[in-house]
Formats: sequence, structure tokens, C-alpha cells
Amino acid sequence: MTWFYLVIAGIFEVVWATTMKLSHGFSQLGYSLATLIGMSLSFGFLALATKHLPLSIAYPVWTGIGAVGSIIIGVTLFHDQLSPATWIFVGLLVISILGIKLTS
Repeated sequence: MTWFYLVIAGIFEVVWATTMKLSHGFSQLGYSLATLIGMSLSFGFLALATKHLPLSIAYPVWTGIGAVGSIIIGVTLFHDQLSPATWIFVGLLVISILGIKLTS
């Protein structure tokens, strides 16, 4: 369950980052509230995960899931443009996250 909590925390990190962008500087009430709810859930699930996982494992995986997820949302929803070199580093980030999971 611990790793499940960590993945859910990472997904909610993507949610709050996305809704924060959509809130246009917290000027849109609905997206602003969604951001706060997403943050609360993300931090809550991270707290559950760190009950049984070391912080040195949980935190980089959580931020890595958030980073990769935010990149995917940025490209698909907001039409962000990434260079091929950037995609290589995104791939390395995914490999790093998996490596941390496999070796912990």
C-alpha cells in the first residue's frame, strides 16, 4: 500500500500543478479550490507513504512523478514544445524513478 500511496500523491501533485496553471494566478475560484484540494491530497498521501518509506526514497519519487506528469500535461493540454534533447532527459527521469523503486 505504501507505494500505492506514493503514486497517488504524485498524481495529485500533477493535478494541483495543472489546476494552479488553470487558475490564472488564483483568479479563477473553481480552479483555485481544486488546487488547494489537490495539494492537500498530495501532501496527505505523501505523509502516509513516509510512514513506511524513508524520506530519501519517497520525496524524489513523489517529485519525479509530479515532474514527468506535469511535462506530459504541459505538452498535451497546454501545447508546450520540448526539444528532442529534453525528451531524452525526461526518459532518464523515468528510468531514475523506476531505478529508485527497484533498488529500495
